[in-house]
Amino acid sequence: MEAGIVSYGAYVPRYRITPGEIGKVWGSDGDSVGQGLNVRRKSVPAPDEDTITISTEALRIALARGGIDPQQIGAVYVGSESHPYAVKPTATVVAQAVGATPHLTAADFEFACKAGTAAVQTCLGLVGAGMVRYGVAIGTDTSQGAPGDALEYSASAGGAAFVIGRERVICSVERTVSYTTDTPDFWRREGQRYPSHSGRFTGEPAYFRHVAECARALFEASGTGPADYQHVVFHQPNGKFPLRVGKQLGFSEAQMRYGLVTPSIGNTYSAAALLGLANVLDHAGAGERILVVGYGSGAGSDAFDLRTTEALPAYERGAGRSVQYYLDHGVEIPYAVYAKYRGKIHMAEG
Repeated sequence: MEAGIVSYGAYVPRYRITPGEIGKVWGSDGDSVGQGLNVRRKSVPAPDEDTITISTEALRIALARGGIDPQQIGAVYVGSESHPYAVKPTATVVAQAVGATPHLTAADFEFACKAGTAAVQTCLGLVGAGMVRYGVAIGTDTSQGAPGDALEYSASAGGAAFVIGRERVICSVERTVSYTTDTPDFWRREGQRYPSHSGRFTGEPAYFRHVAECARALFEASGTGPADYQHVVFHQPNGKFPLRVGKQLGFSEAQMRYGLVTPSIGNTYSAAALLGLANVLDHAGAGERILVVGYGSGAGSDAFDLRTTEALPAYERGAGRSVQYYLDHGVEIPYAVYAKYRGKIHMAEG
């Protein structure tokens, strides 16, 4: 493919809460739950943070690193399952905030946790067809689970922005494929405060089937296998699933080292795979091959065969904080503050 990644940026809110702190409130062994999920802590957005502010912060870093004029952006797509408005796009606010308006197309994407990778595929098509010079794909979420639900131990917040273009490409996209079915493993109806899920059903027929089949389809299309990749990134609803599916496909933990970010910041939903990719690019050298497989409930997977270019070592990765910074830092808060920040306390009217 002619189009590839020109620049990228990431942002994760500073607050953190541990599974142990959550478990104390609900009378469960939160530490054991966290160990079972391979999640040590999760990020929590501040009261003044949402998918718009997170997206804007990540995109500003991407534009600064790549030295990109916002007026040269022809498309902005924001993938999320926690847009602030039911009717009003996130993408237009982000585009305006970075100075990219008015001559561009913008839209919000929804496909559970793979909305961000779907946005990347769309930008690749527009740039590859010569319709726009640069396309921006963002994966971002401020997801949360119902109080006491298993999701509450992992659902977190974060975002990653990728600028797609054909000039000064730091990571080429060799091929992308998708695998999609109607598998109802996770959903939230209009007006529902928290998402619902099908428990263990979300694993075998949903996550593992789609991720594994999509990866195998990419191997067949590209003529590759696990040994051909230096790095691999899977969608990570927790820290356990990606390690398991990686082992099933023949990857080592060393290959997944930089792509696995959930243990330190939780499941960032639409941003999970893209944050993993951003962390890989923070550490990678030129000529390294990367496999990325996203997953979204409902259900589908997008897989990408990527290769870093000779332009990556000279790329200005110092502008903005690295993903590793977010993995290593954060301010822990108690459950009461977390509940206040996430709107889990509802006062009676009257």
